[in-house]
Amino acid sequence: MKFENVGLENVKADLNRLDEVMLDHGLVREGQWDYERVTYDRKFILKEGTFYLRVFGYAVEGDVGAHKATVQLMTPLLGKHYYPHGVEYGEGEAFPKGLVSQCEKLLNEVKVEVEKFAK
Repeated sequence: MKFENVGLENVKADLNRLDEVMLDHGLVREGQWDYERVTYDRKFILKEGTFYLRVFGYAVEGDVGAHKATVQLMTPLLGKHYYPHGVEYGEGEAFPKGLVSQCEKLLNEVKVEVEKFAK
């Protein structure tokens, strides 16, 4: 499920400040990066299954590995995890309404904070 029109897509921000804001909201980067891309994940375990809110981004300037990059964010996604196959984001997936609302609220909070230092 795509969270379009949240206002995060196409936002450009400093990687280190972005890491701090995302972590404050439970979105973790950990090993989810290479020198050009980042992925922030938040895991939700519900009775309906395991879900991941993912915010992707890529370096438009600098190097993620050196912690000196400007990252452009992309459209956030919500997916359901199926063991052992991975995460599915398809339109055929059913996402609990409460989870979707929680994710929208979280993304809006992140947006407000990131806009304070976005380029």
